[in-house]
Amino acid sequence: MTLAIVLLVAGFVVLVLGAEWLVRGSARLATAAGISPLVVGLTVVAFGTSAPELAVSLMSAFQGKADIALGNVVGSNIFNVLVILGLSALIIPLVVHRQLVRFDIPVMIFLSLLMWVLALDGRVGRIDGIVLASLAFGYTGYLIRRSRREEAGVRLEYEKEYGSPEHGKPTAAEVMKMIGLVVIGTAGLVAGSKWLVDGAVFIAREFGVSELIIGLTIISLGTSLPEVATSVVAALKGERDIAVGNIVGSNTFNIVSVLGIAAAVSPAGISVPAEALRFDIPFMVVIAVACWPMFADGHRVSRANGAVLLGAYAAYLAYLFFLATGREGADLFYDIWLRAALPAAIVAMAWMAARARRAARKR
Repeated sequence: MTLAIVLLVAGFVVLVLGAEWLVRGSARLATAAGISPLVVGLTVVAFGTSAPELAVSLMSAFQGKADIALGNVVGSNIFNVLVILGLSALIIPLVVHRQLVRFDIPVMIFLSLLMWVLALDGRVGRIDGIVLASLAFGYTGYLIRRSRREEAGVRLEYEKEYGSPEHGKPTAAEVMKMIGLVVIGTAGLVAGSKWLVDGAVFIAREFGVSELIIGLTIISLGTSLPEVATSVVAALKGERDIAVGNIVGSNTFNIVSVLGIAAAVSPAGISVPAEALRFDIPFMVVIAVACWPMFADGHRVSRANGAVLLGAYAAYLAYLFFLATGREGADLFYDIWLRAALPAAIVAMAWMAARARRAARKR
């Protein structure tokens, strides 16, 4: 057990450091090549903060631990919205850029629904994975084209965070340093993901907990640490577009890139447990859908919204605890969610959407 804990902790540390070095090296290379800092933020950084999820899901898929691969993606998307967005909103009320409401949120909702549909047969197969991975290229291309039309304020915010491409060409030594960061970061992702998966699997077997629950909790929390750092630090700096955009971008990349690539390279695809189809994936979809009226209502996420999001995650953890311990509370929680919480959430989302439409007409 001691060895498993050491592997788990070491895997987390190396994974996070590897992602950080990979993002820094890639972002600096991109800005040095003259790429807009906004594009770097929306693509390189969003993909880089999802790199731990990708590394762990690929390692899990190759080792035949599909439940961890799937739980990692679903759990990370749930954690990103409920915890990272909630925590960032508690730090400072977040102002949501209109483009996120008009395009990025609907894309995240569409991809969440598409993932649910693809998983209904109990497997996200290789063809499904190729389709999802192809969408990643299309989405990235759109972001690059869109960046040319961004408002100056948003562009300056990203430039302050990721550097300006106008500081002159880097020296050969600087370029080698950037490349070195990318190489070391990639190696850290590979090593860290293996240690993390090995430690998590051992702990799951030791305590009799399903690998799906391990993926939904410990693994997803650990691989989401880069998103935590990026969004919380951005919120503390008052860089609200980065705090929100990072979450939305990472959730999108998790589905199309992480799940897509993992399913495409796995010979048998990614199997989907019945319990994930019963609750976890629908819960992820509901959370994604809830983002649209919440963001559209005044184009801000208040501290009260943040507290509600964090409370929802606490309730979700309680459900997973009851499920892991085999207690009847899991079925009771599911019934409450299906018959009370879900209808109440739908009514609340409809009310916020109506308010947002009325506000839009007045403007």
